[in-house]
Amino acid sequence: MKKSLTPLGETEMEVLNHVWDMGEATVKQVRKRILEDREVAYTTIMTVMKNLAEKDLLKYRKEGVTYVYSPAQKPESVRSNLINNLMEKAFKGSPKELVQALVNSDDLTSKDLNEIKSMIDNMEVNQ
Repeated sequence: MKKSLTPLGETEMEVLNHVWDMGEATVKQVRKRILEDREVAYTTIMTVMKNLAEKDLLKYRKEGVTYVYSPAQKPESVRSNLINNLMEKAFKGSPKELVQALVNSDDLTSKDLNEIKSMIDNMEVNQ
């Protein structure tokens, strides 16, 4: 079995993003959002949310028979860990190679590039 470059699957990340957006959510609420783009079973979302709780990415409380999930970690922290993991596995731990792959991407607009340059300039000024 191939090991993923990231510890989160595509659906896990999708669910996590929805919970971050909503602040807290039930399985039904997350499924309703995903159904706007694609078909997905209720039990699939339930399993994904349970797995995310086991990975300490979501926490939950019980309201009657309903579980209400909320983020256990801030998006910035999770994204940073994902990027670091990807950088280690795909770019031999080199931030330079990661950034080079990003800026050489066909998806990068000139606006994006200017914003990245500005961010780097601001970082240099603040150090």
